[in-house]
Amino acid sequence: MGKPNYYDNIADVYDQTRWLTESIAEEVADFIVELVRATPETSFLEPGVGTGLNVFPLVKHGYSVTGIDVSLEMLNQFRQKLDENPPNLKLIHGDASQLPFTDRSFDVVLTVHMVHTVSNWKLFLDDIDRVLKPQGFYLNAQWITPPARIEFERHFKAILSKFETAQTSKGVNALIEEINIEDYFCRKGYQSNYVIAKEWTVSNTIAELLSFFRLRPYGLCWRVSDDIFGLVMNEFEEFCAEYYGSLQAELSSEAKFEIWAYSAS
Repeated sequence: MGKPNYYDNIADVYDQTRWLTESIAEEVADFIVELVRATPETSFLEPGVGTGLNVFPLVKHGYSVTGIDVSLEMLNQFRQKLDENPPNLKLIHGDASQLPFTDRSFDVVLTVHMVHTVSNWKLFLDDIDRVLKPQGFYLNAQWITPPARIEFERHFKAILSKFETAQTSKGVNALIEEINIEDYFCRKGYQSNYVIAKEWTVSNTIAELLSFFRLRPYGLCWRVSDDIFGLVMNEFEEFCAEYYGSLQAELSSEAKFEIWAYSAS
């Protein structure tokens, strides 16, 4: 696991460039506790735990939490949030798509916008089903990008595309569309429930968003070389100044935390 990866590169700027803040994460965690009817003995697993944004509140409230992630640097960022290594938290540096746990180990498995990143999603879901206890919950969640940020990113992509080669512009949309988690778990007899855990307003100035992009915290920022990326950002900043009228203009729109909850019988 010593080979550096994209997430190692962005670990130290990950939290500050996302729109899920610690206070929002606290509210989402409270919602999850209610959703799964957690008791003090409830155990949680998050494959792809990263910097712990999603489960850090659960750790603080004393729940047993296990996280696994391919990025050692992301895990280190998680550890830096803790004054000490609490006995209720276990962090594992490893491939999150291969769960190194015995059968029926966890009450709740949480994934947040990560299933599309695994090489074989059906085998991964088999593993989730395997490690869940009877009457357990699988929560497949995602943060919905605020529409204003989607528009901002669309403008960036338009400029980026002028600098990309055919080899660097490949996407993953076709792969994402083939994944059918709902069908998989319903066929196994799980009960399905879609909920919105939280809706909130995200506001940033254009200057703030540009500063985020210059840190290269998103996958699309790594499609070109360092030198080319600098040219892209210079052109993008000029575009934003003209399009939005001012770099101090503020973009505000609603974000959501969605959960597809699957409960075992």
